[in-house]
Amino acid sequence: MTADRDRRTAYGARDLGAVGGTDEDLSVLFGTSTALFASMAGPAHVLEAANPAFFAAIGGGQRERTGVALADLMPELTAQGFIELLDRVHRSGERHVGRGARVTIGPDAREAYFDFTYEARRDAAGNVIGVRMIGVETTQVRQARRLAAEQRALLEQIARQAPLPEVLDGMWRTIEELSPEVLVSVLLADADGRHLRHGAAPSLPGFYNRAIDGIATGEGVGSCGTAAHRRRHVIVSDIATDPLWDDFRGLARRAGLAACWSTPILARDGRLLGTFAMYLRTPRAPQDTDLALARVFAHTAALAIERHQAEQARRAADAREKAARDDLAFLLAAGTALAGRLDETQTLQRLASLSTPALAPLAAVDVVEAGRVRRVAAAAADAGARDLLLSHTPVHDAEDDAVARVLASGTAEVSRRAPSSPGPWSALGVTGYVCVPLLDRGRPFGAFTLLFTRGHSFDGHRVTLAEELARRAASAARNARQYAQRAALVRDLQSGLLLPDLPDIPGAQLAAFYHPAGEGLDIGGDFYDVFPRGDGSWAFVLGDVCGRGALAATTTALVRHTARAVAGLLEDPVDVVKAVDKALNDRFAHQNNGFVTLVHGHLTPGADGLAIQLVRAGHTPPLLLDADHVVSGVEAPGGLLGIGIPPRLTARRLTLRPGESLLLYTDGITECRATGTAQYGETRLAKALAAVPHRPAAADIVRTLAEDVRAFVGGREVEDDQAALVITAVGPTPAG
Repeated sequence: MTADRDRRTAYGARDLGAVGGTDEDLSVLFGTSTALFASMAGPAHVLEAANPAFFAAIGGGQRERTGVALADLMPELTAQGFIELLDRVHRSGERHVGRGARVTIGPDAREAYFDFTYEARRDAAGNVIGVRMIGVETTQVRQARRLAAEQRALLEQIARQAPLPEVLDGMWRTIEELSPEVLVSVLLADADGRHLRHGAAPSLPGFYNRAIDGIATGEGVGSCGTAAHRRRHVIVSDIATDPLWDDFRGLARRAGLAACWSTPILARDGRLLGTFAMYLRTPRAPQDTDLALARVFAHTAALAIERHQAEQARRAADAREKAARDDLAFLLAAGTALAGRLDETQTLQRLASLSTPALAPLAAVDVVEAGRVRRVAAAAADAGARDLLLSHTPVHDAEDDAVARVLASGTAEVSRRAPSSPGPWSALGVTGYVCVPLLDRGRPFGAFTLLFTRGHSFDGHRVTLAEELARRAASAARNARQYAQRAALVRDLQSGLLLPDLPDIPGAQLAAFYHPAGEGLDIGGDFYDVFPRGDGSWAFVLGDVCGRGALAATTTALVRHTARAVAGLLEDPVDVVKAVDKALNDRFAHQNNGFVTLVHGHLTPGADGLAIQLVRAGHTPPLLLDADHVVSGVEAPGGLLGIGIPPRLTARRLTLRPGESLLLYTDGITECRATGTAQYGETRLAKALAAVPHRPAAADIVRTLAEDVRAFVGGREVEDDQAALVITAVGPTPAG
């Protein structure tokens, strides 16, 4: 049993060793279990023999003697029932085993715990002549287990990112329970390591904590300031006489503090994080166990503080990132609004509206026309203030007018007072302004002014936003002219990526549907293609490229051209898709536009319909519509293409009988939404297909699907491209 106990102790030490502190610290804290032995004679239990461990456990000194009844040597045992246990063993001869027994020893009432066995001593005839005691003190083991449990609890708090005050609260409670005479204080270092701030010290008087909050680190600044400065333990056994406390001795006396042992809390890179102090109300030097306890918990505090600082840094970074995202979102939304198909006046009116109250409570826009300044827009939360601001017109050549100066210089002007020129500034309560030029190819044609009132302030960040907003507004007119040219170019390029006409296939009907997202300013990523393989069979493909724009167009072209190039050379459609994946992964890094999903297959007309082999690579499963309008999915497992991981592909074989159809579609159809509704979804898609006429043509299926999707979104612009391809078997073509 002793060996088992020692092993459990060793395991506890290993757990804490992973947390911090040296093996020596943990050995001091945990101690070593030592066996106790004592032999007693007669019914009076006279102590005949005992080992040193026994005498050490009962207090040593005057108690280290034999020939004395145990009740006289340790009178405190009688009230605790241990003499009665000895009597029982002596009378019955039966052994008694105690586990974790609590014993109060000596005049100082030291609390200790023991595992022990009382065994009867017998003579040659078998008569009981005394009692033998064999045991081991488990006090330190119990303390070690408790310490390990408390450490684990603290580590769990740190791991789940509990607030630092909560972790420090648990720490001081643990230490003060383990060492009741100790008062704990944790001070936290400023970022520069030059000052210490209050962290946790609930048992110290409030006035004392307030007085030392913010003390400097340095030699002679009490125990904590000095420990922080030296980066090592500082032990003051008597505050009343130690020179380190010269400046704080009166404060300590008022708080009833007589000793202070301080340990620096250091980060893994050596930075000062704070100090961990143990105060006492009577002068005393620390024991080895006190110092070991301080080192262990100082390390735990370091983990908690480092985690807290990391979390604070993350939150600050998140706040900065959120502010940047908010700014970007504001500018993107403003840019979108300004870049609409509006004339110059409407654009500048939108500029004023967008800036209030997001940037300032008041805004105005002025332009130069025929050598004169004209105010074309004003915005304010109050209609009266807006009209008053709109009625004021700056003077073009007035030296005291901010708008005139900005138009002349082409540079922004910022002031934290009202404009000096005549105007309704007092009535509007103006306390500052930012005036930014509107430039066209470097030449000012107008000015954008933000006016601030009492209770509203601005900084460099807001000035930068105003300048960027003005820049976007100034270029909006030119962008509007470029819009039509770009839209025409996109339409031409998109039409080149899609088939102008689907081919005629014997025994089959084909129909397709394509609807780009948004206003058609970007090239979409959805595509489809159908082409002959040269042996009487045909290849078909429908897919979706991640992203939009020119890069999406290049990826679409690469997929289509690769499929067309290899489909006639490779019998298995799986090999064709693998060739496409290789082409995507072999692109130059600057050409890489993300992953691709697709469905590719081979189609062969036959006497009983259309024989199809198809492969699905990360795409939405095709749907099969039989002659009875039953809709079912065509499963074929397969992964994404172009991600650098070889896809696991499986070809699926099926035959389309006359009157049956196969629908390939992109997720832009099933994932589209109408205002206040869920997605279109596979269920509605299946219902739409089931509602087509009996034995429908491919064009009927496409028309029904397109009309149902259009009715679902209610004229709202969709957020993703939509494409569909329908293959319908109509039977073999009669011989001519």
